[in-house]
Order: sequence, then C-alpha cells, then structure tokens
Amino acid sequence: MVLLMATFSEQMQAIFDRYTEEVNSSPVSLDEVAAWAIEQGLYRPAPRDIVKVCREALAESLRQEKRVDAKGRKYRAKHSVRTNIGGVQMSLWADIDNAPRSFMEKSFSQRRKAIADDCYQIKQDIDHFNDERPGELPIPMILDFTDDVAEMEAAARHDRGDGEAA
Repeated sequence: MVLLMATFSEQMQAIFDRYTEEVNSSPVSLDEVAAWAIEQGLYRPAPRDIVKVCREALAESLRQEKRVDAKGRKYRAKHSVRTNIGGVQMSLWADIDNAPRSFMEKSFSQRRKAIADDCYQIKQDIDHFNDERPGELPIPMILDFTDDVAEMEAAARHDRGDGEAA
C-alpha cells in the first residue's frame, strides 16, 4: 500500500474547505480562516530558512520599485527572468535601465505569458460558472485589453498635464 502525502498547497486547500464546511460557507477573509486554522491546530508553520525569507522580501520590494522617465511615464525599475541553472529553478533580477536586451525580452515574454495564463484561467472559470447557471444571464468577459490600456495611457497623460489626453 502506497501512502501519498498531500502537497503544502493541497493541505492549505483542505484547511479552507474544512473551514467552509464547519464554520461558514459565505465569502470570507483569509485572515479569519488563518486565525481559525491556527486556533484549531491545523496549521503549524515550519521553521524557515532566513535566506529564503530575505529573498522573498527582496523580490516583493523589487517588484514595487517604480521610476519616472523623461516623458513622465512611470515604469517598473527591476525585472526578473525565471531560469534553470544546473537543474535548479531560480529567478535572476536586473535593473531595466542597464539590463541586456535579451534579458528584458525574456522577462517581458514571461510576464506576457503569465497574463495570458491568467486570461485563459478566468475564461475557464467564467465558462464553468455560466454553464452551471443556464437560467441566468451569463457573465461576459472581454479579454482584449486594448481599450483598457489606451484609457490608462490617456489618464496618465492627463495626470501629467501633457494635453494629449481626450
């Protein structure tokens, strides 16, 4: 007999499912679920590697760093590329203003793929939701963001006082 261990994600999913079964099935804050899980003894954090904690804090901070260029555009300063080096998956980071073009092309490509993956998943979720409620008006979802981006650019130009917006 082979016993399969649940992954960490599966364990977290099981905690959420148990909470919705035992406590409340309404939409809920994860702070509330976490407090309940700890109180019930369902979650005991493992000791963490201090390098991993620092790496995660660095990555989160680098993702948030913005600069403004000569044309007034706010842009993200630091970018990453996920890569495999010697069989180890890792992220390499660089500053957009001095990173090699090949690095930035790969970074932008990976970010675009992540957006496409999110769009695919939301389409699957909406199609499922709509199919499960045939008597209701379907929830629509437009996945072409051209107009959204144009509106954001116009708003940014307006905020900078460029006069090109409108």
